[in-house]
Amino acid sequence: MSTQDGIARSTTVVSSATLASRIFGLIREQTFAFIFGAGFATDAFVAAFRIPNLLRDLFAEGALSAAFIPVFTETLTHKGKPEAFRMANRLSSVLIVGLSVIIVLGILITPGIVNLIAPGFKAIPGKSEVTAVMARIMFPFLLLVSMAAVSMSMLNTLRRFAVPAFSPVLFNLALIVTGYLICPYFHPPIVGMALGVLLGGLGQWGIQALALRREGYAFRFEPLISDPGVRRILWLMTPAVIGLASTQISIFVNTQIASLLPQGSVSYLNFSFRLMYFPLGIFGVAVATVTLPVVSSFAAKKDVGGILSTAGSSLKLIFFLTIPSIVFLCLAARPMISVLYQHGRFTAADTGHTARALVFYAFGLLAYSSVRVIAPIFYALGDTKTPAGISILAVAVNIALCLTLKGPLGYRGLALATSISATVNLTFLLILLTRRVGSLEFRELAEAFAKVLACSLVAAGALLGAQALWPWIQKASLLMKIVHLGFLGAAGAGSYLAAASVLKIKELRLLLGFFRKRPRS
Repeated sequence: MSTQDGIARSTTVVSSATLASRIFGLIREQTFAFIFGAGFATDAFVAAFRIPNLLRDLFAEGALSAAFIPVFTETLTHKGKPEAFRMANRLSSVLIVGLSVIIVLGILITPGIVNLIAPGFKAIPGKSEVTAVMARIMFPFLLLVSMAAVSMSMLNTLRRFAVPAFSPVLFNLALIVTGYLICPYFHPPIVGMALGVLLGGLGQWGIQALALRREGYAFRFEPLISDPGVRRILWLMTPAVIGLASTQISIFVNTQIASLLPQGSVSYLNFSFRLMYFPLGIFGVAVATVTLPVVSSFAAKKDVGGILSTAGSSLKLIFFLTIPSIVFLCLAARPMISVLYQHGRFTAADTGHTARALVFYAFGLLAYSSVRVIAPIFYALGDTKTPAGISILAVAVNIALCLTLKGPLGYRGLALATSISATVNLTFLLILLTRRVGSLEFRELAEAFAKVLACSLVAAGALLGAQALWPWIQKASLLMKIVHLGFLGAAGAGSYLAAASVLKIKELRLLLGFFRKRPRS
């Protein structure tokens, strides 16, 4: 099986598991919308969770995975599984010690952090205080998710993709159960969700730890920072903390500015970003998850041709999966949000505001997904400075645009600024990657992009036509809205796949091949 076939088929495994996770993630967001609406409580939770979530991206799932997988792959390739497992034990032990210190310090200075990220909350009695309480409860989530990230990286390197991709289901399930069964015992009820975050993190780590035991791995506490592999990972992580955190830092800035806008702005951005993250997680993150171990393997063998071929095929797959997703998010934003969130205390006005934010976030989906594939290639090559420098530039662009656009566009300007900064990030990454390792065959990429765009325009026409058949849908029952949304999805997907078949797009054949022969996951 070729590398491109392997990536496509493994991507299907990851996407399928991630789809289940995202469905539960949407149910989780529906739980928030139904119980708490879009206002005081949800604003406070979103801001509180932003603190450990930002640190998670800095120290865990982002930088740690990008630095760990190349080193673990090289150790596995040249020294075998026992030595690779020993190095993983030592890294995990060092992380337990270091992150415990960070957690304690974070808990002590939480009120100051809350005032920094959400200064506008001080104008509403009790809002900053509730946010600080939840942030303190959630700080240990950083350690749980870091251990989960190490486990995920090991399993992915061993080509065991399904369990890591499925593990977030347990996180989402924990929050759903907490919302209905635990929150009523807290005052205010939203505080109970902070406990749900910890339960979810524990489940996410636990299921992957069990999978690793089946691979022969057993954790032993060995905090040996002098281990060469551990030191190299920590060295790579230092600039990677900056290089892979641009999206989270942009969201951090958005939260701070949004807290100064009318109440509900933080929630609108959060709900819309979660919806945008649905295809990003199913497609963009899935392709990146599968690509990084493959690229790391080629890098360990110093096979530049393999790296370039893998990067090109992964980008084509990103085009095929995300461009039609952008079309659907833009044209079906309102009916989708109405079905998913417009219940309980989430009003029709909230649906309209969230839909407007989603359209502006959707513009950046292709860039978000592509950055997930391209940035880690630099780390696989041992270059951590280039993506770090580009990320700093992208963050600066985001901040400048947020401050510029928040006046004329309000919260929508913050979403647009995030999308533009992601595009800037991707553009410079591609330029400098080409200079570093050679051409990515941009002519082939442009041809693939053009074909997918043409198919997506066909899908757009089908979506607009389908919507014209239901002009009264906003006043219909929930059941009819669900039927309408399903009809839109079928019209869009059916027309897109038909057009892709006519144009003989290779990625369609590769993905359909998975169902003829399921890969070992």
